[in-house]
Amino acid sequence: MAQFLLETVWLVPCYALIGGLLALPWSPGIIRKTGPRPAGYVNLLMTFLAFLHSLIALQATWNHPPQEVFIPWLSTAGLDLTIALDISSISVGAMVTITGLNLLAQIYAIGYMEMDWGWGRFYSLLGLFEAGLCALALCNNLFFSYVILEILTLGTYLLVGLWFSQPLVVTGARDAFLTKRVGDLFLLIGVLGLWPLAGTWNYTELAEWATTADVNPTVIGLVSLALIAGPMGKCAQFPLHLWLDEAMEGPVPSTILRNSVVVASGAWVLIKLQPVLSLSPIVSSAMVGIGAVTALGASLIAIAQIDLKRCQSYSVSAYMGLVFIAVGVQQEEAALLLVLANAISAALLVMSTGGIIWNSITQDVTQLGGLWKRRPISAIAFIVGSLGLIGFPPLGSFWALMELADGLWETQPWLVGIIIGVNALTAVSLTREFALVFGGKAKQMAQRSPEAHWPMVLPMMILLGFSLNLPFVLQSLSLLPDWVDLNKDVALLLNWSSIFGCTITGAIYFSNIPKPIRLPWKGLQDLIAYDFYTPNIYRMTIIFTVAQISQLADMIDRFVVDGIVNLVGLFSLLGGESLKYSTSGQTQFYAFTVLLGVGVLGMWVSWPFWGVQFLDLIF
Repeated sequence: MAQFLLETVWLVPCYALIGGLLALPWSPGIIRKTGPRPAGYVNLLMTFLAFLHSLIALQATWNHPPQEVFIPWLSTAGLDLTIALDISSISVGAMVTITGLNLLAQIYAIGYMEMDWGWGRFYSLLGLFEAGLCALALCNNLFFSYVILEILTLGTYLLVGLWFSQPLVVTGARDAFLTKRVGDLFLLIGVLGLWPLAGTWNYTELAEWATTADVNPTVIGLVSLALIAGPMGKCAQFPLHLWLDEAMEGPVPSTILRNSVVVASGAWVLIKLQPVLSLSPIVSSAMVGIGAVTALGASLIAIAQIDLKRCQSYSVSAYMGLVFIAVGVQQEEAALLLVLANAISAALLVMSTGGIIWNSITQDVTQLGGLWKRRPISAIAFIVGSLGLIGFPPLGSFWALMELADGLWETQPWLVGIIIGVNALTAVSLTREFALVFGGKAKQMAQRSPEAHWPMVLPMMILLGFSLNLPFVLQSLSLLPDWVDLNKDVALLLNWSSIFGCTITGAIYFSNIPKPIRLPWKGLQDLIAYDFYTPNIYRMTIIFTVAQISQLADMIDRFVVDGIVNLVGLFSLLGGESLKYSTSGQTQFYAFTVLLGVGVLGMWVSWPFWGVQFLDLIF
């Protein structure tokens, strides 16, 4: 049975796709008598089957070599486009994570969107996302990975813009789509530029080619820079990071997927391309630089936010920045562990705070407080999610951060300092959120905020239990090092940075110090709170330039292009009017006109011959 499910594991994306298609009739209201809820139940069933299939297949793949399945698609003019599927423990494990989190998100959505009218459309898009992410996990071809990323970009736009009657939702969906499209455009350039160099888009063959490749450093550098632009957009890295912040206007159940596995889609492609990217030291340094700037900057910005969703979105960008650093220094295992730990913890944090947003009608942390007694389950889930996101042993992120920092301890200690700093800042940010939401006295918006009902609490408790047991799961799979082999200095630095961030922030926010906390220099506080003025810089540079070019193009279109067309039309109109009054209607006049025209045309065509004869006659 397990072997059969392993051989047919490529069907897993089809489950979600079928569920999404079956939910469509409830979206435009074709089926009205039952209401929209069956759309959710159909998708829930198909996602459960996908999770079960991939989970059993994972057991069959463990300790077995990877398999590759080829599906011919198009072969013409020397171009062979074959869909290559990589069936390995890593790819099937990624599908288990995707389907499992989507299953919990769909159960969560049953409670969160209980009275919403867009069930059919929402669950159809969740099915599209699950199918795309599972297909991306299996895909072993760069070209088809790009196609899947494009589908996911469209899905992000539609899912963020689910409540399209709200202006902020429309703006967030538009900005998310356009920002990702910028990265996708450069990624397409890199995909097309890589083909003449390597002659293949297969990830396995690209890795083999990269070991012996002899290419121009400038060419491979430019191609690799284009290749990392797409993952930059997907992972919300600077300067393509603003979309994740604005995409928080979408429904919370979709945020569970977006903060956990959707942003990781770019990291997955980046990890697959690591052998090619390592051919250019400049590109490796660029990835490290982008990741370091984003990790530090996003961690600082998260501390100054008052919107609960935005605090968490910037923390996700920060940890994706650490993934960029891991890929830049060629530590793929640490990058994969970071992606997994972030996915579990980020999803748990969104679930714990989503219920608060649901019945408190606000996501402003300054208007909340005192929820520890009213929502103990959500508070415990937030604590576990926070400890799982920072370097707190023995939970998941500790091992990922430990492996990354340990590999850099001897060679690049300054990067270890960045990792420790990001960990401390994340601990400060999460402790601040906990203190403002669950600590202190209840304010007006939080006085009547009981624990959410069971469809929202159940998936949160399941994920909480899995987060606590993640180290045991990793240990059973032999993915964790022995305590004896750990670098004690790195482990102590991670522990102390976590403890320092949590205790200092707790001492400040659980005391009687007046809040909100303000820095001595208001300019620095505004700089951090307003995202280092990145939106303003965008408006003054890119948006202003595009607007001016658009106005210039509009003027050229109206006054030059339309002017020429209008002039030809006016000339034709005047010519017709003049002919109307100058013709007599007699046949001989029309014949004379035709002969005159033919004569003028003949003279014009034969003029070079007659001109030469005339000049010879004169001279």
